[in-house]
This record gives sequence, C-alpha cells and structure tokens, in this order.
Amino acid sequence: MLARMSKTTDSMESLIQLLDVVDTLPGATALRARSYELLDLAEGSAVVDVGCGAGRAAGELAQRGARAIGVDVSEEMIALARHRWPQADFRVGDARELPLKDGEVAGYRAEKVFHELQDAAEALAEARRVLAPGGRIVLIGQDWDTFIIDSDDPALTRTIVHARADLTPNPRAARRYRNLLLEAGFEHVALEVHTGVFTNGAMLPMLTGIAEAARSAGAITPAQEASWVNEQRQRAQQGRMFLAVPIFLASGGRP
Repeated sequence: MLARMSKTTDSMESLIQLLDVVDTLPGATALRARSYELLDLAEGSAVVDVGCGAGRAAGELAQRGARAIGVDVSEEMIALARHRWPQADFRVGDARELPLKDGEVAGYRAEKVFHELQDAAEALAEARRVLAPGGRIVLIGQDWDTFIIDSDDPALTRTIVHARADLTPNPRAARRYRNLLLEAGFEHVALEVHTGVFTNGAMLPMLTGIAEAARSAGAITPAQEASWVNEQRQRAQQGRMFLAVPIFLASGGRP
C-alpha cells in the first residue's frame, strides 16, 4: 500500500514538473495570452478555467483584472494552485458538473481537457449552462494522433504515437473543436492552429513517457522501447531532437 501511495505521489510530482516546463516555454506563454485575448473579458468579469491544474492561467487572468475561478478534479492540484496563485478562486470540480451557478461567468476556458473526456458534448452543455448570454468560450488542445517526431525508425515511431493516442479517452477531440462548438449551439466559432516545435531536451520526458505507455499497452516490445528512447536521448543531447505538436485553439460565443 505504501509503495503504491509513493508511486502515485511520484507520478503527480513528475506531472507537475513537466507542466511547469511546458507552461514556461515561449510558445505556451504566447498561446495563453492569445486565449485571454479571445475571451475578450471586461474588467472584473468572472471567468472559469476548467482543468486548471496548478493554476497558472487562472492566476494570470486574475492579474489581468478578471474574477478568475480555477476548477480541477484533482485535490492535490487545487491545493497547489491555491498556494501559488492566492489571488484567484480555486475549486475542486468536474467539467461535466461545475461548481458554478447558471450564467455565473462571462468566460469559459479549457486547455488540454477535452481529450480526457469521453463525452465532450456533455461538458459543452455544462459550459453553456455556466456562461451568461454573450459569454465567450475558448478551447485549447493537441490532437494525440498528430505528434510529429523525427526518428531513424519512422514505422516504430508511428506505432508508438498511435498506441499512446489509443490510450487517451478522446484523442482526436481537438480536431473536432469547431464542429463540437457548432453542435453545442455556440456562435461565431473560429479556429486557429499553432504548432509547437521542440528541438532540445525539454520535452524528452514526454517522448519517453509515450514510449513507456506504448510498451505497457503491448504495442511494442521492451527492446523496441529501449532502442527508441535511447535514440531520442542521443538526439536531445546533440540538439537534434525534433517534436512538432499542432495545437488547436477554438473560440465562440454563447447566444
């Protein structure tokens, strides 16, 4: 039991470390700023950041003058967010049942959330409930089937990427953002694509993680995992790693 608890704690700490690295990359900072522009919030307006994690976006929105509310299913993440960003309001909650009143917020933001949801339509119905008429919604996320990774073994790389995608509840949600918003009744729906390109070791933990997941799923052998990870480590050390991730950013308005 203690071993399992220790492993869970280690996994959470590793996730937080990876999120901190990703969140401070220049491309990620610019993408968050663009999402805030698309929310188009008036001073003092209430906004919810769903799946807020350690709270960076909610904290930044509060610094910009919004009444920011961060919601996450993880009590550990909410506790960390409250410590890091005391100027925002953080609550434990689920995207399908938000701890908010009808029409309470003028803005709804969710980053890297909808690929974790089996039923995106249910979450968008909840988004419409909590948004006031005229409120804005912004969704951000990557399509897990479209990771582009340079490798000496492209066939094995393709197997690893697709195997990892298949372990995700809704891996292709991001490519459906526009249609999902339209189907949910949002208006003036727009879509942008921003590509994150990584050529150093900052994202090596993500690459080793998807290889481990593919091996755990039985899609590749331990020997294939070791070979592929070793190649990516060498590329990172030599400054020759290449990972490109298309990020989809969709926005719309509540009638």
